[in-house]
Amino acid sequence: MDSSRPEFSFAMLHPRYWFLWCAFGLCALTACLPYRVQLAMGRGIGILFHHFARDRRAVAAINLALCFPDLTEAERTRLLRANMEAMGIGLIEQNMGWFMPRSRLRNLIAVEGLEHITALGDQGAIIVTRHTSSVQLAVVAATIFHPFAGMYRRHKNLVMDFVQRKCRERMNEACEAFERKEVRTMLRFLRQGSRVLYAPDQDYGIKQGVWASFFGVKAATVTATSRFAKLGKARVIMMDFVRLPGLQGYKLTLGAPLEQFPSDDEQADVQRVNDLLEAQIRRVPEQYLWVHRRFKTRPEGEPKYYPPKRKR
Repeated sequence: MDSSRPEFSFAMLHPRYWFLWCAFGLCALTACLPYRVQLAMGRGIGILFHHFARDRRAVAAINLALCFPDLTEAERTRLLRANMEAMGIGLIEQNMGWFMPRSRLRNLIAVEGLEHITALGDQGAIIVTRHTSSVQLAVVAATIFHPFAGMYRRHKNLVMDFVQRKCRERMNEACEAFERKEVRTMLRFLRQGSRVLYAPDQDYGIKQGVWASFFGVKAATVTATSRFAKLGKARVIMMDFVRLPGLQGYKLTLGAPLEQFPSDDEQADVQRVNDLLEAQIRRVPEQYLWVHRRFKTRPEGEPKYYPPKRKR
């Protein structure tokens, strides 16, 4: 048991947290609604998101123009609208991941490839996933089937941090969430045979990575996947989690461990992971987190793609 895990304290009952506790109670009630109702609520939120989240919508539009130059403007407009709806559904899906009863959530998910995890025996593994509109649900849902460990961002609010971590770990007593900056914890888990969920597809600057192609665009990409695999003596497995059409639920897919990974060529390893993530995204592009400024870091001399963030 990790001693850093937040535990309930009477300080969390202070009046300044009452509104937050009531909000969590409402979220728990929402997670009990029929699945079709929850999806409809999410789409409604997505429509509002499309109309009012102008900055995020603008970032997504730029990303889609960069990554899908062959689409017509009308096709990209439809894809942008679908992506905004997916983001709204994603907020409801986070709520499902945190509060929907385990048996109900399990019945919504088809899983494939668990045998690849079993075949590893006592060897640790990095389970590479990507940031989609469903990512918060994915990291919880995966632990139904295996006690995956995973990173999370510690919250300054005492109650928020307590609830988010408890909800991340609620499906499996053996799984554990740890703060994303705790690199030593991750390496320790890998060396002890744990399987750690990891998403390397965000821009953390070039100091922590190298330039690699992502949808044909130079992107600052972290080298941590191959470095963690080497230092943790771990295998690397690609995970895919997609929302199926209609009311069919979700599909969780775990691939076979990547062969000859990590290699002696860090640049090649980074590009290989980018290519695999890109292939996943192209299958359901509307579900990806296009609102992230994936290309905010540019090579010296290249213009910025995104407008400056507006001061609030």
